[in-house]
Amino acid sequence: MLDPTDLIDARDAVAAGRLASAELFARARDAAGAPALAHAFIRRFAGAVDVAVFVDAQRRAGAPAPPLSGLAVSVKDLFDVAGQPTTAGSRVLAGAPAAARDCPAVARLRAAGAALVGHTNMTEFAYSGVGINPHHGTPANAATARIDPVPRIPGGSTSGGAVSVAGGAAWAALGSDTGGSIRIPAALHGLVGFKSTARLVPTDGAIPLSTTLDTACAITRSVRDAVLLHEILAARRVALAGRPLHALRLAVPATAVLDGLDAHVAASFERALATLRGAGARIDEIVLPELAALGPLQAGGGFAAIESWAWHRHRLAEREADYDPRVAVRIRRGAAASAADYLDLVAARKAWTAQLATRLHGIDALLCPTVPVVAPPLAPLLADDDAFHAANALLLRNPSIVNQLDGCALSLPCHEPGTLPVGLMVWAGALADDAVLDASLAIEAALAAGR
Repeated sequence: MLDPTDLIDARDAVAAGRLASAELFARARDAAGAPALAHAFIRRFAGAVDVAVFVDAQRRAGAPAPPLSGLAVSVKDLFDVAGQPTTAGSRVLAGAPAAARDCPAVARLRAAGAALVGHTNMTEFAYSGVGINPHHGTPANAATARIDPVPRIPGGSTSGGAVSVAGGAAWAALGSDTGGSIRIPAALHGLVGFKSTARLVPTDGAIPLSTTLDTACAITRSVRDAVLLHEILAARRVALAGRPLHALRLAVPATAVLDGLDAHVAASFERALATLRGAGARIDEIVLPELAALGPLQAGGGFAAIESWAWHRHRLAEREADYDPRVAVRIRRGAAASAADYLDLVAARKAWTAQLATRLHGIDALLCPTVPVVAPPLAPLLADDDAFHAANALLLRNPSIVNQLDGCALSLPCHEPGTLPVGLMVWAGALADDAVLDASLAIEAALAAGR
């Protein structure tokens, strides 16, 4: 069985010839079949091992290995993979025909040498940050299971993707982020999740939730690997300045994002800030009244409700009984919006984003907890709709700010080893991706040294 922590250095080991791609893939394949990863995958892809075998053959022949060197990468069941159906974790699309071609994000991973292992489970149609799926079963959190016997939520909507990485079945996971769907499960699993500026990665060939907010991005085990995955998905080189912590101006918003922190998240966050300050970081506390004014942009479900209603309205009319009721009720909130309401929402977001961008001028990145709580136990949220909706709103609160801002953000772990995972979110406005990745590398190094 593959120790998931071995995946941190897997690419180096393969590239240096210390480990064969096929051997590493076989270990990941075994991990995917382990009971702890039950419900992580909706379908597994045949032939993925052939990619790893081919990479090994190239290496023996003296040819340079591709960037991903046959490493196992899972794909959220939103993205078209040639020869496979795309069903978005739903029974509604159970009869969907196989995709004729890879979507751009998948094609770029394949061209970079990824061994695509399977479509991962997810919140139906990506519409929740909790990760529950009543159709295919809900994968339990693979990271908290090593600490606490009580099954906890995986986070969503990229639930199976996070479980596949945390459980050793994949080196990285392709997913999507509309209000936190990469960063929430990454935070709850102690992984790295990078949400790029949405426009940098094409979302063609992916089932939409919100065409305004959807972002194609990935979960990894390190910031370094997040940089590589972003370069592949965005088909661009990241310019890393290598700025030390003392050269950065970092800030913690005192508005909204620190409300309602549980004790472990609060302690982990404060410890992380103290470690960073001890390493030379200048971290100011600032007030951002714009964050408290975000409510009207999200009232009635915001862009996600309106835009998902446009996509689902005919399917709901015909097959509502096949939907997860908790998903259907959120989609239906968009039915009440008029065209004028939608245009008002577009204008309000533009004005809000401009105000916040002005306020953030001169700040390299902001810091806050990715989510205010550790992964809640799963059973109560399966049983109670009110508890589910309350947890969902809490999990989405901080990450969704960045989507509304059209910004970029990275979640990286900041908890002490052996404790429940906590994510630290490093974020900024649109097209500050390179600065956020650069700062995150320095922050990750300082936190590791502090441990």
